[in-house]
Amino acid sequence: MQELWNFALELYAKPGVEQACLELQGAGSDVCLLLAGAWLERRGVRCLDERLHALTAVANPWQREVIAPLRRTRRDWRTAAESDAELTTLREQIKKLELQAERVLLERLQVLAESWPSEASGDGWLIRLAKNDSAALQVLRGAVRLP
Repeated sequence: MQELWNFALELYAKPGVEQACLELQGAGSDVCLLLAGAWLERRGVRCLDERLHALTAVANPWQREVIAPLRRTRRDWRTAAESDAELTTLREQIKKLELQAERVLLERLQVLAESWPSEASGDGWLIRLAKNDSAALQVLRGAVRLP
């Protein structure tokens, strides 16, 4: 079984996926949950309500208390960092912390879900985790179907 983190890196590197994830994030979706959902779909794990609730119970507090404040600070500093070298350096450090926090979340989601059995169909995760059925979601779904 491929680790969720490595799966996420490979998926994110596919054409159009990074932009699709940013659009979905801007529309209110949790990209870490979407990446976990993509991983579960690829593994053929059935999407059940209790599994969705378990994933969101892990992800929501971590997103709210750890990732979101880092992201907000990084974004808030964007303009000022353009003319302040020290702030640019600090902003880059925050960006690395944000990425590390996302990795920790993906590792926690993997620990939770890695024992869930593969079944005939793993469809439904992305549709249920996305806030809307957009063109960006279709890009992500298409990338997951590719080997």
